[in-house]
Amino acid sequence: MNNDLKIGDKVAVLDDAIDGVVTKINQGVITIHTTDDFVIEFKAEELVKINKDSLTNLFSSKSASQVISEKTEPKKRSFVKEKKSRKDDFVLEVDLHIEKLVPTVKAMSNYDILNIQIDTAKGQLDFAIKNRMQKIVFIHGVGEGVLKSELEFLLQRYEQVTFQEASFQKYGFGATEVYIKQSSF
Repeated sequence: MNNDLKIGDKVAVLDDAIDGVVTKINQGVITIHTTDDFVIEFKAEELVKINKDSLTNLFSSKSASQVISEKTEPKKRSFVKEKKSRKDDFVLEVDLHIEKLVPTVKAMSNYDILNIQIDTAKGQLDFAIKNRMQKIVFIHGVGEGVLKSELEFLLQRYEQVTFQEASFQKYGFGATEVYIKQSSF
């Protein structure tokens, strides 16, 4: 491995914790005087030349002081934080299941239940428009589709509103997502 060794070079043994100075070179066999005051022979390929440059350049092109300073100084993180309005994050979710709207449904007809659900949806939609919210989700459930069709009929009466099925992953089949186009004035 090292055919460029000369007498007087400092060397280390590759597979052992031995280092020393080359004292003799004879046909690929190199004799070293170790730091522990022993004289040992090795093959040239078992040794590596040691000098100040080889130690710092063995694994890196940086000096030892540069490496130490990098390890002690914490690296500064750089990131760009996006400013997001809290209003943009918020999505009003309105659960129109009747048990969420009134304490009891005893003695209520289906007509009464549907009217309460639609009145709640209209009130919440008006609230969202008044407060300049961009999105609202009505959770109506699957059922027979009566509430969903009445909700769609209500939403079609608003010019600034578009709607679609809400995310299946989040709500399943029983929700409608409403987008409110806000006029800028």
